[in-house]
Amino acid sequence: MKGKGAVIVNGKPLEEVFGMDRLRSTILEPLKVTETSDKFSAIVKVTGGGIVSQAGAISHGISRALVRMDESLRTQLRSCGLLTRDSRVKERKKYGLRKARKARQYRKR
Repeated sequence: MKGKGAVIVNGKPLEEVFGMDRLRSTILEPLKVTETSDKFSAIVKVTGGGIVSQAGAISHGISRALVRMDESLRTQLRSCGLLTRDSRVKERKKYGLRKARKARQYRKR
């Protein structure tokens, strides 16, 4: 949304949720690349995964929101790789196994 550049994550300020500078810079990268950090604010709800994955997901969400606001930003974000979704998902559990690939230990004797 339009604002002054504040990012709220799960009801808390960005600095409180993500302590490492590297994660904060990952989240704010779409705003820096497009030079809109003082024009837009973000309120984000994120669950699951680890903090690095959450930071990547927030960055991707902000990038997509910026493209919805202004279509001309797509080329800048695409060239920096901020609109590419990570397609890896959890592999499903298979019948007869303990997990997706973990089997019971084989005992010969």
